Amino acid sequence: MWAAKLRQWRIVVKEAVDRTVIVAKFLCFLHITNTYICFPTLVYGPSMLPTLNMKGDVLLSERVSHRLGKVEVGDVILVKSPENPLKTLTKRVAGMEGDRITFLVDPRNTDISATVVVPKGHVWIQGDNIYASKDSRHFGPVPYGLIEGKAFFRVWPPDEFGVLGRCLQ
Repeated sequence: MWAAKLRQWRIVVKEAVDRTVIVAKFLCFLHITNTYICFPTLVYGPSMLPTLNMKGDVLLSERVSHRLGKVEVGDVILVKSPENPLKTLTKRVAGMEGDRITFLVDPRNTDISATVVVPKGHVWIQGDNIYASKDSRHFGPVPYGLIEGKAFFRVWPPDEFGVLGRCLQ
């Protein structure tokens, strides 16, 4: 009787350990995927209108391209804000190192433009809606090291589900 209960107990413990190992492996897989490969992000605000919705889009972003130097003009990227490192900005790459960028200094109030050359190791980012975007026009070129990922797929809203375009608008 005691041996039968011990056998039953061992079976239950073995099953619990097996299931715990499966859950732990799954959580490790999610951690590795989210940290090094791909992650979801909620993007909202007017700076990327009309490409992204003001009330919020859920995008999938990958963390590999910028580490391999595969970011190009026209890509939508996620960048750690140079002004507030607790914020992440979603903007479009408008220029790479060595590019000459001409932009309106204050598009709401004047037609005055300025020209800059993007320094080595930096990118020039701008929102698609230049009237409501705080971007490289305000804080200058962004160091390549602040890039967190490249957005490539819209998950939400369902009617706009699909691959994000690369064109500048």
